[in-house]
Amino acid sequence: MNNNRKFNLKRPHQFFGLGFGTGLAPKAPGTFGTFAALPFIFMTMYYPLWLQIVFAVVISIFGIWACGKTADDLGVHDHPAIVWDEVAGYYITMIGAALSWQTLLVGFLLFRFFDIAKPGPIRMLDKRVHGGLGIMADDILAGIFSLICLQALIKAGLLPF
Repeated sequence: MNNNRKFNLKRPHQFFGLGFGTGLAPKAPGTFGTFAALPFIFMTMYYPLWLQIVFAVVISIFGIWACGKTADDLGVHDHPAIVWDEVAGYYITMIGAALSWQTLLVGFLLFRFFDIAKPGPIRMLDKRVHGGLGIMADDILAGIFSLICLQALIKAGLLPF
């Protein structure tokens, strides 16, 4: 069955679950979906750290619902077009980082690496947790790993702060 017939961006959960439509990119939907985090990153870059963390928690919890409901619509657990998890993961990566093209690029590359390679506990979450939580959990953890690495690079003076 062609799952493309089930995509409907007029349904709010699909609009968000599909990353405002970026997940419908014919190639590398996860990469395009990651870019959908940029408006949130730019919008909150001057917020206090605690508020960025609260925002990350909110978009992650919201994503559990939106991704789970979208997966149910499509009949596929983690359809490649579902990319809100990438939005949340990249947002988490950039928490507390001063924004420059260097931090955005390195954060993006770190997040995509952890999201694709799925080392250790990220792979375990991806295989063992199901539903909306399962879709979101591995990307949240990939975002946390990326955040730690990005902050370490900043603290080491290898990236602008």
